[in-house]
Amino acid sequence: MKVLGFEASGLVASVALVEDDILLGEYTINHKRTHSKTLMPMLDELKKRLELDLESIDAIAVASGPGSYTGLRISSSTAKGLGMALNKPIVSVPTIDGLAYNMWGASGLVCPIMDARRKQVYTGLYRFEDSSMHTVKPQAVMDINELLSFICEMLNDNDSQVLFLGDGIKLYHDLIIERLENKADFAPAHINMNKASSVASLGIEYLRQGEVESPALHRPRYLKLSQAERERLDSGKNILEPSDGEFT
Repeated sequence: MKVLGFEASGLVASVALVEDDILLGEYTINHKRTHSKTLMPMLDELKKRLELDLESIDAIAVASGPGSYTGLRISSSTAKGLGMALNKPIVSVPTIDGLAYNMWGASGLVCPIMDARRKQVYTGLYRFEDSSMHTVKPQAVMDINELLSFICEMLNDNDSQVLFLGDGIKLYHDLIIERLENKADFAPAHINMNKASSVASLGIEYLRQGEVESPALHRPRYLKLSQAERERLDSGKNILEPSDGEFT
């Protein structure tokens, strides 16, 4: 199976092509949030370098949220447009699941954290056992202190370390150390960010299980209201709230 992956849910813009267990190519940029200007040029370069005929892919995997409202809109719109043009299915990969997949084979708990502002993070908890990734706590938006309290309560003797990764580390590194002490560990730079290769690889697993959707029905999955909608709520104005919430 050959899957094209997109990841633009945060600061990182990333495009990758994975065929079965082989990463054929990936472009990843972790610099500002100009995904509308970088995502398609990265795809064009990937096509050129790999001599890729897009008709040959089996599906398009995209990090479907949570994350940046703008970034998710751009990547999902790109995936939808390509899917419609090529008549290929979309595989929606939860952003936090895709980030956790970077740490395949890690022991103990894996905890991705992405900044959701106002001392909140997008997060989840995972284990790798029996050649599979198991979800301990599904992705959610949580107060960082609430998350760390939850982790402290569930830790047992078998959990020698909790491995953190994601852009939230920069903000909460010292707090994590303070709360978890020697139980906390942090992923190195090359696997500490959202990557399209992980989205595409996990997308292949979903594709094998038949977990796909048509491009016409695909949409991002948000966990928070956008900033504009929050401001309208704070001002007392009525708004039509999206079913999943939106974040910018």
